[in-house]
Amino acid sequence: MLERQHYRLAWWRTARDEINWRRFFDITELAGLRIETEEVFEAVHALPLRLYEDGLIDGLRIDHVDGLADPTAYIRKLRGRLDSLAPSRPDGGGEAAYLVVEKILAPGEDLPADWPCHGTSGYDFLNEVSALLHDPAGAAALGELWTGISGRPADFEIEEHAARLEILDQGFAGQLAAVAARFSRLARQDLSTRDLSEESLRRALEVLLSVFPAYRTYALGQLASASDLESLDQAERASETRIAEGDRPALRQIVQWLKGEAGAVQTDSQEALQAFAQLSAPVAAKSVEDTAFYRYGRLISRNDVGCDPGRLGDTVETFHGAMTRRAGAWPHAKLATATHDHKRGEDVRARLAVLSERPHLWSLHARNWLAEPPSGVDPGDVYQGLQTLVGAWPLDLPPDDAAGVAALGERIGQWQVKALREAKLRSSWLAPNLDYEERCVAAVAGRLSDRAFCGQIQAFVERIAAAGALNGLAQALVRCAAPGAPDTYQGCEFWDFSLVDPDNRRSVDFEARRQALAAGSPPARLLQHWRDGAIKQHVVSRALTLGRDRPALFSPGSYQALETEGLREGAVMGFQRAGPEGRVLVATAIRAAAGLDGAELPLPLSTWWNGTRLHAPASATGRWINRLTGEVLEGAGAIEAQALFATLPVALLTED
Repeated sequence: MLERQHYRLAWWRTARDEINWRRFFDITELAGLRIETEEVFEAVHALPLRLYEDGLIDGLRIDHVDGLADPTAYIRKLRGRLDSLAPSRPDGGGEAAYLVVEKILAPGEDLPADWPCHGTSGYDFLNEVSALLHDPAGAAALGELWTGISGRPADFEIEEHAARLEILDQGFAGQLAAVAARFSRLARQDLSTRDLSEESLRRALEVLLSVFPAYRTYALGQLASASDLESLDQAERASETRIAEGDRPALRQIVQWLKGEAGAVQTDSQEALQAFAQLSAPVAAKSVEDTAFYRYGRLISRNDVGCDPGRLGDTVETFHGAMTRRAGAWPHAKLATATHDHKRGEDVRARLAVLSERPHLWSLHARNWLAEPPSGVDPGDVYQGLQTLVGAWPLDLPPDDAAGVAALGERIGQWQVKALREAKLRSSWLAPNLDYEERCVAAVAGRLSDRAFCGQIQAFVERIAAAGALNGLAQALVRCAAPGAPDTYQGCEFWDFSLVDPDNRRSVDFEARRQALAAGSPPARLLQHWRDGAIKQHVVSRALTLGRDRPALFSPGSYQALETEGLREGAVMGFQRAGPEGRVLVATAIRAAAGLDGAELPLPLSTWWNGTRLHAPASATGRWINRLTGEVLEGAGAIEAQALFATLPVALLTED
């Protein structure tokens, strides 16, 4: 009976070489849906469209949009269906349905301007604010440290390219062959291309996919957009340095097809181009996020979804430029700093960002902890474990709390196993090396049984903890005040020292958060007790409440960078949002955290500022109210940092 079916039961490992249907990344149990087919679209969207029509939801977040055959056509169709249902809603239609897409943007890539949506789900913002918190000046020293310890390259591009080649060969060989077959059929439609062999096309596709700078192209036979052309030109240049001379004609022809410059039979052309796009997206995801991110350890706080680990940090000016473009092009896009898919919690990243400002201090401690590397364990794996340990150490965990340390060790051990299997260097999900995993866990989490070692880790964490908290508060405020829709992931109202899933999906104590919010403690008291996280919740709550009560102050399309002057001018970043009748909102935060080395509170001493000032717009009333503290500040075009940050390291100002 089984042999008479239209399928055959096969050993699961066969899928990587012979699979002839589309799956979810490399998970054979999850088949891809042909959402471009009318009956499939209607069946899949029946429930969410009904919920929208009934007024129970106001919009949708589209997951993995790059996996679709034609994302542009899909989003247009979905927008049309939502708009057609709007008049039937209880509110009579009101505003258009909120629609965002999960899309990883490559460096320099923009979301297609013709997509009728509100923007992305926020991974690009996560990257921008993360880069703001990291000091680019630390890149060389941290890169040298990583290479010296691990022997691996300090250049992330090298790791990414190697990972792409491996993923294509070991996880997507069958799909690559299927794409090559489609291009071969396309080639045979024309006399000028029919002698390009399928094998030559396959080799050219492999090289092109190994260097493709974005997740995918959206050209499907028509002339490619400017953004697609830029990606294709970049990929072609990178491919020409890596491809054999005999396969260059195949490469050039494939690129011509992708650009829409070569005439072809429409059906064969679209099928080939769609197949290429639907392979490039999962290859990018598996190679970068789920492989190279776990191999590259220069500073793991920059190895997160949507981030560019090759760029350690950015200047304030670069961040302002990104926010100005966001305000102009996608003022309603989501602003995320933590998600269900993040590799490590937002405050783990904020704490580890301090190391980019103090690379030499970190190097001394790291080399000391690695002075006697355990036998049979790669030092690079241990080093990434040490970074994780420092980033995730709880603020309330003393080194002599045996139960608390053991619980942390269990979490670190679970992270370590997943990291090793994702890296696919010495273990993997396909072939777990249990012996090596146990040795590696013992080398990191196992050392927590040594109280002296725990004391050293905890002492180092104490030295940078206040600076990390300052980064965390700056990150929280910017997320709530920048152009877009703030997204607070569950549990991140307090400090978020979670690791990759399933650690970031643990149950949340919402009652503790409700009680802290209801207590209404004054900001000065919250700062004194900053370790419990209530100060972060206070900042988020006050900022979001202001946005709810006075939305005009956060008007879409408004963003202007504010200048600072003085000895510590690089330690302050600020911007204004314009409201009606000339009213403005000013958001500002301290960003250079290294000045808090060893501090007890996440706030510099008043004498540290030495006359530094923020150039705020002139106030009609001659005064500003800090909506986070209630303090009244005098400012006729400039505000002293000493007064601005007298109580908290962040401020949100209005004129009334």
